[in-house]
Amino acid sequence: MGRLFGTDGVRGQANAGLTAELALDLSVAAAHVLGEIAAVGHADRDATSSRSQGNGSRPRPVALVGRDPRASGEFLEAAVVSGLASAGVDVIRLGVAPTPGVAWLVGHLKADFGVMLSASHNPMPDNGIKFFARGGNKLADSMEDLIEARIGEAWQRPTGAAVGRVVDDPQPVEDYVAHLVGSLGRDHTDAVSLAGLKVVIDGANGAAFRTGPGAFQVQGAEVIAIHCEPDGLNINHDCGSTHPQDLQRAVVEHGADLGIAVDGDADRCLCVDADGNLVDGDQILAILAIAMKDAQMLSNDTVVATVMSNLGFLNAMREHDIHVVRAKVGDRYVLEEMHAGGHVLGGEQSGHVVQTRHATTGDGVLTALHIAARMVATGKSLRELASVVQRLPQVLVNVPGVDKTRADSDPELLAAVGAQTTRLGDRGRILLRPSGTEDLVRVMVEAETEATAGEVADQLAEVVRDRLGR
Repeated sequence: MGRLFGTDGVRGQANAGLTAELALDLSVAAAHVLGEIAAVGHADRDATSSRSQGNGSRPRPVALVGRDPRASGEFLEAAVVSGLASAGVDVIRLGVAPTPGVAWLVGHLKADFGVMLSASHNPMPDNGIKFFARGGNKLADSMEDLIEARIGEAWQRPTGAAVGRVVDDPQPVEDYVAHLVGSLGRDHTDAVSLAGLKVVIDGANGAAFRTGPGAFQVQGAEVIAIHCEPDGLNINHDCGSTHPQDLQRAVVEHGADLGIAVDGDADRCLCVDADGNLVDGDQILAILAIAMKDAQMLSNDTVVATVMSNLGFLNAMREHDIHVVRAKVGDRYVLEEMHAGGHVLGGEQSGHVVQTRHATTGDGVLTALHIAARMVATGKSLRELASVVQRLPQVLVNVPGVDKTRADSDPELLAAVGAQTTRLGDRGRILLRPSGTEDLVRVMVEAETEATAGEVADQLAEVVRDRLGR
Protein backbone atom coordinates (compact mmCIF):
# COMPACT_ATOMS: atom_id res chain seq x y z
CA MET A 1 0.00 0.00 0.00
CA GLY A 2 1.37 3.43 -0.94
CA ARG A 3 1.41 6.59 1.09
CA LEU A 4 -2.09 7.69 2.10
CA PHE A 5 -1.37 11.41 1.85
CA GLY A 6 -0.83 12.83 -1.63
CA THR A 7 0.46 16.23 -2.66
CA ASP A 8 -2.61 17.95 -1.21
CA GLY A 9 -4.07 15.87 1.60
CA VAL A 10 -5.94 12.58 1.27
CA ARG A 11 -8.09 12.28 -1.85
CA GLY A 12 -10.20 9.61 -3.47
CA GLN A 13 -13.62 8.74 -4.75
CA ALA A 14 -16.01 9.42 -1.89
CA ASN A 15 -17.54 6.31 -0.33
CA ALA A 16 -15.18 4.12 -2.36
CA GLY A 17 -11.51 4.89 -1.69
CA LEU A 18 -12.39 7.70 0.72
CA THR A 19 -14.90 6.20 3.15
CA ALA A 20 -16.55 7.43 6.33
CA GLU A 21 -14.53 4.85 8.25
CA LEU A 22 -11.26 6.17 6.85
CA ALA A 23 -12.31 9.77 7.52
CA LEU A 24 -13.11 8.94 11.14
CA ASP A 25 -9.88 6.98 11.71
CA LEU A 26 -7.83 9.71 10.01
CA SER A 27 -9.37 12.45 12.13
CA VAL A 28 -8.74 10.50 15.34
CA ALA A 29 -5.08 10.05 14.37
CA ALA A 30 -4.82 13.75 13.48
CA ALA A 31 -6.43 14.67 16.80
CA HIS A 32 -3.75 12.69 18.64
CA VAL A 33 -0.77 14.07 16.70
CA LEU A 34 -1.93 17.68 16.41
CA GLY A 35 -3.54 17.59 19.84
CA GLU A 36 -0.24 16.63 21.43
CA ILE A 37 1.42 19.57 19.70
CA ALA A 38 -1.39 21.81 20.97
CA ALA A 39 -0.85 20.53 24.50
CA VAL A 40 2.75 21.71 24.41
CA GLY A 41 1.59 25.13 23.26
CA HIS A 42 -1.00 25.30 26.01
CA ALA A 43 1.40 24.29 28.76
CA ASP A 44 1.71 27.83 30.14
CA ARG A 45 -1.94 28.80 29.73
CA ASP A 46 -4.55 29.00 32.42
CA ALA A 47 -6.13 25.55 32.70
CA THR A 48 -9.35 27.11 33.97
CA SER A 49 -9.97 29.05 30.73
CA SER A 50 -13.17 28.63 28.73
CA ARG A 51 -11.40 25.93 26.75
CA SER A 52 -10.78 23.81 29.84
CA GLN A 53 -12.26 20.35 30.11
CA GLY A 54 -14.02 21.55 33.23
CA ASN A 55 -12.11 19.32 35.65
CA GLY A 56 -9.00 21.41 36.20
CA SER A 57 -6.93 19.69 33.53
CA ARG A 58 -5.41 21.22 30.42
CA PRO A 59 -7.57 22.97 27.78
CA ARG A 60 -8.89 20.85 24.99
CA PRO A 61 -7.53 21.46 21.49
CA VAL A 62 -9.80 23.41 19.15
CA ALA A 63 -10.22 22.55 15.47
CA LEU A 64 -12.07 24.34 12.68
CA VAL A 65 -13.84 22.19 10.09
CA GLY A 66 -15.03 23.46 6.71
CA ARG A 67 -16.14 21.83 3.48
CA ASP A 68 -17.09 22.55 -0.10
CA PRO A 69 -20.70 21.88 -1.22
CA ARG A 70 -20.21 18.31 -2.56
CA ALA A 71 -22.93 15.93 -1.43
CA SER A 72 -20.31 13.55 -0.05
CA GLY A 73 -18.95 16.33 2.14
CA GLU A 74 -22.02 15.99 4.34
CA PHE A 75 -21.30 12.45 5.52
CA LEU A 76 -17.52 12.92 5.50
CA GLU A 77 -17.87 16.03 7.64
CA ALA A 78 -19.98 14.06 10.11
CA ALA A 79 -17.30 11.37 10.27
CA VAL A 80 -14.45 13.85 10.75
CA VAL A 81 -16.28 15.83 13.42
CA SER A 82 -17.21 12.62 15.24
CA GLY A 83 -13.62 11.43 15.20
CA LEU A 84 -12.25 14.72 16.48
CA ALA A 85 -14.81 15.12 19.26
CA SER A 86 -14.44 11.49 20.37
CA ALA A 87 -10.71 12.12 20.72
CA GLY A 88 -11.28 15.13 22.97
CA VAL A 89 -11.10 17.98 20.44
CA ASP A 90 -13.55 20.89 20.49
CA VAL A 91 -14.87 21.53 16.99
CA ILE A 92 -16.12 24.72 15.39
CA ARG A 93 -18.04 23.67 12.30
CA LEU A 94 -17.88 26.48 9.72
CA GLY A 95 -20.10 24.86 7.10
CA VAL A 96 -19.38 25.59 3.45
CA ALA A 97 -16.25 27.73 3.21
CA PRO A 98 -13.32 28.19 0.81
CA THR A 99 -10.13 26.28 1.59
CA PRO A 100 -8.11 29.51 1.97
CA GLY A 101 -10.80 30.83 4.28
CA VAL A 102 -10.45 27.86 6.62
CA ALA A 103 -6.66 28.21 6.53
CA TRP A 104 -6.80 31.94 7.36
CA LEU A 105 -9.36 31.45 10.12
CA VAL A 106 -7.20 28.85 11.85
CA GLY A 107 -4.63 31.58 12.39
CA HIS A 108 -7.13 34.37 12.99
CA LEU A 109 -9.06 32.47 15.65
CA LYS A 110 -5.90 30.92 17.11
CA ALA A 111 -7.32 27.43 16.64
CA ASP A 112 -4.96 24.51 17.10
CA PHE A 113 -5.60 23.09 13.63
CA GLY A 114 -8.09 23.02 10.80
CA VAL A 115 -9.67 20.44 8.52
CA MET A 116 -11.01 21.08 5.03
CA LEU A 117 -13.15 18.60 3.10
CA SER A 118 -12.70 19.21 -0.61
CA ALA A 119 -11.26 17.75 -3.79
CA SER A 120 -10.63 21.23 -5.18
CA HIS A 121 -11.05 21.23 -8.98
CA ASN A 122 -11.69 17.47 -9.20
CA PRO A 123 -15.07 16.11 -10.38
CA MET A 124 -17.97 15.82 -7.96
CA PRO A 125 -17.63 12.09 -7.10
CA ASP A 126 -14.18 12.77 -5.58
CA ASN A 127 -13.50 14.33 -2.23
CA GLY A 128 -10.54 14.97 0.00
CA ILE A 129 -9.39 15.74 3.53
CA LYS A 130 -6.61 18.21 4.20
CA PHE A 131 -5.26 19.51 7.49
CA PHE A 132 -3.86 22.89 8.48
CA ALA A 133 -1.49 23.28 11.39
CA ARG A 134 -1.69 26.08 13.96
CA GLY A 135 -1.34 29.37 12.09
CA GLY A 136 -3.11 27.99 9.02
CA ASN A 137 -0.15 26.38 7.27
CA LYS A 138 -0.23 23.11 5.37
CA LEU A 139 1.31 20.16 7.16
CA ALA A 140 4.84 19.10 6.37
CA ASP A 141 5.30 15.62 4.88
CA SER A 142 6.83 14.44 8.16
CA MET A 143 3.72 15.52 10.07
CA GLU A 144 1.45 13.73 7.62
CA ASP A 145 3.57 10.61 8.04
CA LEU A 146 3.11 10.79 11.82
CA ILE A 147 -0.65 10.99 11.40
CA GLU A 148 -0.71 8.13 8.93
CA ALA A 149 1.40 5.96 11.24
CA ARG A 150 -1.10 6.39 14.09
CA ILE A 151 -4.21 5.35 12.19
CA GLY A 152 -5.80 2.37 13.93
CA GLU A 153 -3.60 2.46 17.03
CA ALA A 154 -5.07 1.62 20.43
CA TRP A 155 -5.96 4.73 22.44
CA GLN A 156 -7.50 5.80 25.71
CA ARG A 157 -10.89 7.30 24.96
CA PRO A 158 -11.96 10.36 26.96
CA THR A 159 -15.33 10.15 28.69
CA GLY A 160 -17.74 12.45 30.45
CA ALA A 161 -16.71 16.10 30.43
CA ALA A 162 -13.48 15.25 28.61
CA VAL A 163 -15.10 14.54 25.24
CA GLY A 164 -14.96 17.29 22.64
CA ARG A 165 -17.85 19.69 22.10
CA VAL A 166 -19.20 20.69 18.69
CA VAL A 167 -20.67 24.08 17.74
CA ASP A 168 -21.88 25.43 14.40
CA ASP A 169 -20.64 28.94 13.70
CA PRO A 170 -20.71 30.39 10.17
CA GLN A 171 -19.89 33.93 11.40
CA PRO A 172 -16.11 33.53 11.03
CA VAL A 173 -16.59 33.14 7.28
CA GLU A 174 -17.93 36.70 7.25
CA ASP A 175 -14.78 37.78 9.10
CA TYR A 176 -12.79 36.14 6.32
CA VAL A 177 -14.64 38.18 3.68
CA ALA A 178 -13.87 41.36 5.64
CA HIS A 179 -10.22 40.32 5.68
CA LEU A 180 -10.21 39.86 1.89
CA VAL A 181 -11.66 43.32 1.37
CA GLY A 182 -9.31 44.85 3.91
CA SER A 183 -6.31 43.45 2.04
CA LEU A 184 -6.96 46.01 -0.70
CA GLY A 185 -5.73 48.78 1.58
CA ARG A 186 -2.30 49.27 3.06
CA ASP A 187 -2.33 47.74 6.55
CA HIS A 188 -5.95 46.72 5.95
CA THR A 189 -7.17 50.33 5.94
CA ASP A 190 -8.71 52.49 3.22
CA ALA A 191 -9.45 49.56 0.90
CA VAL A 192 -9.61 50.46 -2.80
CA SER A 193 -13.15 50.98 -4.05
CA LEU A 194 -14.22 48.90 -7.04
CA ALA A 195 -17.19 51.11 -7.84
CA GLY A 196 -17.74 51.44 -11.59
CA LEU A 197 -16.30 48.00 -12.34
CA LYS A 198 -18.61 45.38 -13.84
CA VAL A 199 -17.49 41.87 -12.92
CA VAL A 200 -18.75 38.42 -13.86
CA ILE A 201 -17.90 35.78 -11.25
CA ASP A 202 -18.06 32.06 -11.98
CA GLY A 203 -18.18 30.35 -8.59
CA ALA A 204 -17.84 26.79 -9.99
CA ASN A 205 -20.93 25.92 -7.92
CA GLY A 206 -18.40 25.57 -5.15
CA ALA A 207 -17.21 26.87 -1.82
CA ALA A 208 -16.98 30.56 -2.85
CA PHE A 209 -20.51 30.82 -4.22
CA ARG A 210 -21.28 33.46 -1.57
CA THR A 211 -17.91 34.82 -0.51
CA GLY A 212 -16.72 35.61 -4.05
CA PRO A 213 -19.65 37.77 -5.16
CA GLY A 214 -20.01 39.13 -1.62
CA ALA A 215 -16.45 40.47 -1.43
CA PHE A 216 -16.78 42.32 -4.74
CA GLN A 217 -20.22 43.72 -3.88
CA VAL A 218 -18.96 45.07 -0.55
CA GLN A 219 -16.40 47.11 -2.49
CA GLY A 220 -18.97 48.56 -4.85
CA ALA A 221 -18.47 46.46 -7.97
CA GLU A 222 -21.44 45.53 -10.13
CA VAL A 223 -21.50 41.73 -9.94
CA ILE A 224 -23.05 39.19 -12.27
CA ALA A 225 -22.79 35.79 -10.61
CA ILE A 226 -22.90 32.58 -12.66
CA HIS A 227 -22.56 29.00 -11.46
CA CYS A 228 -23.13 30.17 -7.90
CA GLU A 229 -26.02 27.79 -7.15
CA PRO A 230 -24.48 24.63 -5.70
CA ASP A 231 -26.76 21.64 -5.26
CA GLY A 232 -24.14 19.19 -4.05
CA LEU A 233 -23.85 17.54 -7.46
CA ASN A 234 -22.85 20.32 -9.87
CA ILE A 235 -19.52 21.47 -8.41
CA ASN A 236 -16.92 22.05 -11.18
CA HIS A 237 -19.32 20.63 -13.78
CA ASP A 238 -18.67 22.53 -17.03
CA CYS A 239 -17.83 25.64 -15.04
CA GLY A 240 -15.17 27.32 -12.95
CA SER A 241 -11.47 27.64 -13.67
CA THR A 242 -11.27 24.24 -15.41
CA HIS A 243 -14.14 25.07 -17.81
CA PRO A 244 -14.17 28.87 -18.35
CA GLN A 245 -16.15 28.90 -21.62
CA ASP A 246 -19.42 30.04 -19.99
CA LEU A 247 -17.55 32.83 -18.24
CA GLN A 248 -15.92 34.00 -21.48
CA ARG A 249 -19.33 34.20 -23.16
CA ALA A 250 -20.94 35.94 -20.18
CA VAL A 251 -18.27 38.64 -19.97
CA VAL A 252 -18.84 39.60 -23.61
CA GLU A 253 -22.64 39.35 -23.39
CA HIS A 254 -22.82 41.58 -20.30
CA GLY A 255 -20.18 44.04 -21.47
CA ALA A 256 -18.20 43.37 -18.30
CA ASP A 257 -14.74 44.70 -17.52
CA LEU A 258 -13.52 41.53 -15.89
CA GLY A 259 -14.40 37.86 -15.53
CA ILE A 260 -13.28 35.66 -12.66
CA ALA A 261 -13.37 31.87 -12.50
CA VAL A 262 -12.49 30.07 -9.29
CA ASP A 263 -12.42 26.32 -8.74
CA GLY A 264 -14.48 24.21 -6.35
CA ASP A 265 -12.64 25.18 -3.18
CA ALA A 266 -11.60 28.63 -4.42
CA ASP A 267 -7.85 28.30 -3.93
CA ARG A 268 -7.17 29.25 -7.55
CA CYS A 269 -8.58 31.61 -10.14
CA LEU A 270 -8.27 32.49 -13.79
CA CYS A 271 -9.47 35.75 -15.32
CA VAL A 272 -11.15 36.85 -18.53
CA ASP A 273 -10.70 40.26 -20.17
CA ALA A 274 -13.47 42.39 -21.67
CA ASP A 275 -13.01 40.74 -25.07
CA GLY A 276 -13.48 37.25 -23.64
CA ASN A 277 -9.81 36.29 -23.71
CA LEU A 278 -8.53 34.00 -20.98
CA VAL A 279 -5.83 35.41 -18.69
CA ASP A 280 -3.87 32.57 -17.07
CA GLY A 281 -1.87 32.23 -13.88
CA ASP A 282 1.40 33.39 -15.45
CA GLN A 283 -0.20 36.64 -16.62
CA ILE A 284 -1.98 37.15 -13.29
CA LEU A 285 1.26 36.57 -11.41
CA ALA A 286 3.08 39.07 -13.63
CA ILE A 287 0.42 41.75 -13.10
CA LEU A 288 0.58 41.35 -9.32
CA ALA A 289 4.39 41.19 -9.24
CA ILE A 290 4.70 44.47 -11.14
CA ALA A 291 2.02 46.10 -8.97
CA MET A 292 3.76 45.02 -5.79
CA LYS A 293 7.14 46.17 -7.03
CA ASP A 294 5.67 49.56 -7.94
CA ALA A 295 4.29 49.79 -4.38
CA GLN A 296 7.66 48.67 -2.93
CA MET A 297 5.93 45.63 -1.41
CA LEU A 298 7.67 42.87 -3.39
CA SER A 299 10.33 41.53 -1.06
CA ASN A 300 13.72 41.11 -2.70
CA ASP A 301 12.05 42.13 -6.00
CA THR A 302 11.47 38.40 -6.39
CA VAL A 303 8.52 36.23 -7.40
CA VAL A 304 8.29 32.43 -7.13
CA ALA A 305 6.92 30.52 -10.12
CA THR A 306 7.25 26.92 -11.34
CA VAL A 307 9.30 25.19 -14.00
CA MET A 308 6.17 25.17 -16.19
CA SER A 309 5.86 28.95 -16.29
CA ASN A 310 5.85 30.24 -19.85
CA LEU A 311 9.04 31.78 -21.23
CA GLY A 312 6.99 34.90 -21.96
CA PHE A 313 6.44 35.31 -18.22
CA LEU A 314 10.17 34.99 -17.55
CA ASN A 315 10.93 37.56 -20.24
CA ALA A 316 8.39 39.99 -18.80
CA MET A 317 9.84 39.69 -15.32
CA ARG A 318 13.35 40.27 -16.69
CA GLU A 319 12.20 43.43 -18.45
CA HIS A 320 10.84 44.75 -15.14
CA ASP A 321 13.95 43.78 -13.16
CA ILE A 322 12.06 41.18 -11.16
CA HIS A 323 13.94 38.03 -10.24
CA VAL A 324 12.16 34.68 -10.67
CA VAL A 325 12.74 31.65 -8.44
CA ARG A 326 11.38 28.50 -10.05
CA ALA A 327 9.93 25.67 -7.97
CA LYS A 328 8.65 22.21 -8.81
CA VAL A 329 5.04 22.05 -10.02
CA GLY A 330 2.60 22.17 -7.11
CA ASP A 331 1.52 24.98 -4.82
CA ARG A 332 3.14 23.33 -1.81
CA TYR A 333 6.53 23.52 -3.55
CA VAL A 334 5.90 27.15 -4.44
CA LEU A 335 5.17 27.80 -0.76
CA GLU A 336 8.32 25.99 0.32
CA GLU A 337 10.44 28.24 -1.89
CA MET A 338 8.59 31.33 -0.66
CA HIS A 339 9.17 30.45 2.98
CA ALA A 340 12.80 29.49 2.38
CA GLY A 341 13.61 32.79 0.69
CA GLY A 342 11.28 35.13 2.55
CA HIS A 343 9.33 35.90 -0.62
CA VAL A 344 5.77 37.25 -0.50
CA LEU A 345 4.37 36.35 -3.94
CA GLY A 346 4.30 33.11 -5.87
CA GLY A 347 2.07 31.04 -8.11
CA GLU A 348 1.38 28.68 -10.98
CA GLN A 349 -0.09 28.78 -14.48
CA SER A 350 -3.18 27.03 -13.09
CA GLY A 351 -4.11 30.13 -11.12
CA HIS A 352 -2.80 29.15 -7.70
CA VAL A 353 -1.41 32.48 -6.47
CA VAL A 354 -0.10 32.93 -2.94
CA GLN A 355 0.28 36.32 -1.26
CA THR A 356 1.76 35.57 2.14
CA ARG A 357 1.01 39.04 3.50
CA HIS A 358 -2.66 38.09 3.41
CA ALA A 359 -2.93 34.31 3.16
CA THR A 360 -1.15 31.07 3.98
CA THR A 361 -2.24 29.31 0.80
CA GLY A 362 -3.53 30.08 -2.68
CA ASP A 363 -6.69 32.19 -2.59
CA GLY A 364 -8.71 32.72 -5.76
CA VAL A 365 -10.97 35.50 -4.49
CA LEU A 366 -8.05 37.36 -2.90
CA THR A 367 -6.17 37.17 -6.19
CA ALA A 368 -9.15 38.39 -8.18
CA LEU A 369 -9.70 41.35 -5.84
CA HIS A 370 -6.11 42.47 -6.27
CA ILE A 371 -6.32 42.18 -10.06
CA ALA A 372 -9.46 44.33 -10.00
CA ALA A 373 -7.76 46.85 -7.71
CA ARG A 374 -4.81 47.08 -10.11
CA MET A 375 -7.22 47.83 -12.96
CA VAL A 376 -8.78 50.64 -10.94
CA ALA A 377 -5.43 52.04 -9.76
CA THR A 378 -3.91 52.16 -13.25
CA GLY A 379 -7.04 52.92 -15.26
CA LYS A 380 -5.98 50.12 -17.61
CA SER A 381 -8.05 47.27 -18.94
CA LEU A 382 -7.18 43.72 -18.02
CA ARG A 383 -6.10 43.13 -21.62
CA GLU A 384 -3.58 45.97 -21.34
CA LEU A 385 -2.25 44.72 -18.04
CA ALA A 386 -1.98 41.11 -19.23
CA SER A 387 -0.19 42.11 -22.44
CA VAL A 388 3.03 42.50 -20.45
CA VAL A 389 3.38 38.73 -20.92
CA GLN A 390 3.84 37.80 -24.56
CA ARG A 391 3.17 34.10 -24.29
CA LEU A 392 5.14 31.73 -26.47
CA PRO A 393 3.20 28.80 -27.93
CA GLN A 394 3.55 25.85 -25.58
CA VAL A 395 3.02 22.20 -26.50
CA LEU A 396 2.84 19.42 -23.93
CA VAL A 397 3.09 15.74 -24.91
CA ASN A 398 2.62 12.96 -22.35
CA VAL A 399 4.59 9.77 -23.05
CA PRO A 400 3.16 6.87 -20.98
CA GLY A 401 4.52 3.41 -20.29
CA VAL A 402 8.16 4.44 -19.89
CA ASP A 403 10.83 4.22 -17.21
CA LYS A 404 10.56 7.79 -15.97
CA THR A 405 13.49 7.35 -13.57
CA ARG A 406 15.93 7.50 -16.51
CA ALA A 407 14.55 10.71 -18.02
CA ASP A 408 17.41 12.78 -16.69
CA SER A 409 20.22 10.27 -17.24
CA ASP A 410 19.79 8.47 -20.59
CA PRO A 411 22.69 9.76 -22.76
CA GLU A 412 20.91 9.59 -26.14
CA LEU A 413 17.84 11.34 -24.77
CA LEU A 414 19.97 14.05 -23.19
CA ALA A 415 21.84 14.50 -26.47
CA ALA A 416 18.55 14.88 -28.36
CA VAL A 417 17.34 17.47 -25.86
CA GLY A 418 20.63 19.33 -26.16
CA ALA A 419 20.43 19.40 -29.96
CA GLN A 420 16.86 20.73 -29.93
CA THR A 421 17.74 23.28 -27.28
CA THR A 422 20.53 24.58 -29.51
CA ARG A 423 18.05 24.72 -32.39
CA LEU A 424 15.60 26.87 -30.41
CA GLY A 425 18.27 29.10 -28.88
CA ASP A 426 16.88 31.87 -26.68
CA ARG A 427 13.59 31.80 -28.61
CA GLY A 428 12.31 28.65 -26.97
CA ARG A 429 12.56 26.22 -24.09
CA ILE A 430 12.39 22.46 -23.46
CA LEU A 431 11.39 20.70 -20.26
CA LEU A 432 11.24 16.94 -19.63
CA ARG A 433 9.33 16.25 -16.43
CA PRO A 434 8.64 12.78 -14.99
CA SER A 435 5.11 12.52 -13.58
CA GLY A 436 4.88 12.33 -9.83
CA THR A 437 1.98 9.85 -9.87
CA GLU A 438 2.14 7.90 -13.16
CA ASP A 439 4.71 6.04 -15.27
CA LEU A 440 4.99 8.75 -17.87
CA VAL A 441 7.25 11.57 -18.92
CA ARG A 442 5.89 14.98 -19.91
CA VAL A 443 7.64 16.70 -22.80
CA MET A 444 7.01 20.45 -22.80
CA VAL A 445 8.30 22.67 -25.60
CA GLU A 446 7.93 26.41 -26.10
CA ALA A 447 8.85 28.07 -29.37
CA GLU A 448 8.07 31.11 -31.49
CA THR A 449 5.38 29.22 -33.43
CA GLU A 450 2.95 26.45 -32.58
CA ALA A 451 4.26 24.42 -35.51
CA THR A 452 7.86 24.53 -34.31
CA ALA A 453 6.89 23.71 -30.74
CA GLY A 454 4.78 20.76 -31.91
CA GLU A 455 7.50 19.45 -34.21
CA VAL A 456 10.18 19.53 -31.51
CA ALA A 457 7.83 18.02 -28.90
CA ASP A 458 6.85 15.14 -31.20
CA GLN A 459 10.47 14.39 -32.09
CA LEU A 460 11.57 14.33 -28.45
CA ALA A 461 8.53 12.28 -27.45
CA GLU A 462 9.60 9.65 -29.99
CA VAL A 463 13.09 9.57 -28.48
CA VAL A 464 11.57 9.14 -25.01
CA ARG A 465 9.52 6.17 -26.27
CA ASP A 466 12.51 4.56 -27.96
CA ARG A 467 14.97 5.05 -25.13
CA LEU A 468 12.77 4.72 -22.03
CA GLY A 469 10.07 2.32 -23.25
CA ARG A 470 9.54 -0.70 -21.03
